[in-house]
Amino acid sequence: MALRLSRREFLAAGGGLVLAFTLWPRLSAAQAQKLPGSLKRAPSLDSWIRIDDKGNATVYTGKVELGQGIKTALILVAAEELALDPQRITLITADTARTPDERYTAGSHSMQDSGTAIRHAAAQVRTILVALAAERLGVSADALAVENGTVRAKGGGSIGYGELVAGRSLNVEAAPGVPLIPPREHRWVGKPFPRVDIPAKVTGGAAYVQDLRFEGMVHGRVVRPPSPGAQLRSLDASQVERMPGVLKVVRDGRFLGVIAEREWQAIQAMRALAAAARWDERPTLPAPQKLHDTLVSLSSQREVIADRSSRGEGATRLEAAYRRSYQMHASIGPSCAIARSAQGRTTVWTHSQGVYPLRDALAEMLGAAKENVHCIHVEGAGCYGHNAADDVAADAALLGRALPGRAVRVQWMREDEHAWEPFGPAMLSRASASLDASGRIADWRFEVWSNTHSTRPGRAGNLLAATHLARPFAPPPPKALPQPEGGGDRNAIPLYELPGVHVVHHFIPEMPLRVSALRALGAYANVFALESFMDELAAAARADPVEFRLQYLRDERARAVVRLAADKFGWAGYERRRRRGRGFAFARYKNLAGYMALAVEVEVARDTGFVRLVRAVAAADSGEAVSPDGIRNQIEGGIVQAASWTLREEVTFDRTRITSRDWAGYPILRFPEIPASVEVHVVDRPGSPFLGTGEIAQGPTAAAIGNALADATGVRVRDLPFSPARLRAILAG
Repeated sequence: MALRLSRREFLAAGGGLVLAFTLWPRLSAAQAQKLPGSLKRAPSLDSWIRIDDKGNATVYTGKVELGQGIKTALILVAAEELALDPQRITLITADTARTPDERYTAGSHSMQDSGTAIRHAAAQVRTILVALAAERLGVSADALAVENGTVRAKGGGSIGYGELVAGRSLNVEAAPGVPLIPPREHRWVGKPFPRVDIPAKVTGGAAYVQDLRFEGMVHGRVVRPPSPGAQLRSLDASQVERMPGVLKVVRDGRFLGVIAEREWQAIQAMRALAAAARWDERPTLPAPQKLHDTLVSLSSQREVIADRSSRGEGATRLEAAYRRSYQMHASIGPSCAIARSAQGRTTVWTHSQGVYPLRDALAEMLGAAKENVHCIHVEGAGCYGHNAADDVAADAALLGRALPGRAVRVQWMREDEHAWEPFGPAMLSRASASLDASGRIADWRFEVWSNTHSTRPGRAGNLLAATHLARPFAPPPPKALPQPEGGGDRNAIPLYELPGVHVVHHFIPEMPLRVSALRALGAYANVFALESFMDELAAAARADPVEFRLQYLRDERARAVVRLAADKFGWAGYERRRRRGRGFAFARYKNLAGYMALAVEVEVARDTGFVRLVRAVAAADSGEAVSPDGIRNQIEGGIVQAASWTLREEVTFDRTRITSRDWAGYPILRFPEIPASVEVHVVDRPGSPFLGTGEIAQGPTAAAIGNALADATGVRVRDLPFSPARLRAILAG
């Protein structure tokens, strides 16, 4: 049944601490601007915390679990500030009828935004409850202590959270400056704690949206055009409509779908429908052999994003160009969604990373009011970026509208996922610098060409299906994401203190292929380029790569992770072996988030072009480490994924079609190829702000592997990926 209550009505129905309170003053506009994290977007405490009459807590977040462990971390943050055992906390993630609107889960912002908001909201709720207890017990609040939801007086007497909230309500606006539990008193934060999302994933439980089943649920499949420029010439669906189990064939412009009682029936009908469709195709894709030349030739918007004066050119000048191909999310679990339409309302279960923007886009596509579209996040099997989760939600919504009253489950086929998801953009960068007579950098120039890195929903035109309708929705004009975080220019400005820094972003509005956010956005390619070039400069200066970097790092936290990674790797005492090399890289993600330094060792087979990542040693500083094991998980996974991008992954296409439509055409790193050893050393800084972890490994991994490859072979490779075929050709030459 679709939820009809407003969020506050829904919370009030539970009978807990959810409505009005007068112990805290209302905020002025100026005060609201000072609220930390996402409290600025949703300042009411009842947006974040609910205490029920048993003293248990329900915590609400607009962020989603992607496998990054955020559910566990947010529960620990709330538990610490509420002085409540984590087992007594239920976390509700992104749901347009229940949770705050935190837009997207992206950019390593979950702890910065939601974690900070929940921490301060929980602290204020605890403060309010202690004040209530002081009133009930007739003592000063200073004479009270809280343990696992029970407030105790030093001289005797106690009262539980549940009793305190009975018959009361909490619609209090958050206030800045609420005292937090001191780090030295933490019981949960920074300590080992089992991930709450793992058990179902390793025991075959219902962990993902792909696992959801509803009574009376039916199955849908969509027939995509064979290529981006294909137009439907004709379709005779009469035989498909008579196939066993088929309930409906849906056609609206180029959008073709089928609904059947059982999933296999839907797949068979989809294949028959595809065979019955006749398409006219035309070449709309760029020549793959000249991809980066095409990018540079397209009209672009030039913006200087850094410009500092130079002390003049040095004695030696180096120039280099670095290229990145299109890459996929390549989620191992194909995208999936379930939609049900009834009585003018549509509910969608989705693994979108932005349920509120998706709701807005679906409402526009369906011609419905926003309040009549309800999006509920359910974790998906694979993401980190804008993959096809939103697109399949649109498919499900359209098919659900065509068969009201039944839940319609739509799952993409592998060829759909590989051919139609929004890719990570191809990029080109050019670096130049000069060294003075002492081997120090005298000036630095860097230019990067890139498309947008975000076409996430918010508008119907961001949804693939909506662009295929008979009355299509046009994609909104692509935009560059502004600095300091940036998109294609993310991490294009070096963190190093260098003279004569001049950095230019060439933003290309025209998109030869459909693209959007892929983990780390432009930071992956930019850090690869910058850190590769730093190694090239170090070699020209005859300097150790680690010491060369330290010359230009003034940020002590940056210096700390560089030294820690090098020390734990054994950089100073490294013993060379035949066919092996070492590489180093560093970055502070977005120059304002988490720090990471990485040292790797690789082994290269010149005859095959095969590169084996032997070991990787990372040091990371993400601020306060709520869940150190979660941070290690994130960085280990980031290293493996970025290694796969760097060594294997590349979208292939001809002038008409995407050709990498399966795992043979788009190979990824396999289990036997992952490093034998990955060490992650976490620098914990209790009490410091959360900086984010999820995307800090991508760029340093690519650069460290590239630098190690150059060390092992004496050949610098500047084109991503370092595929065996590419390396064979380069090393043979």
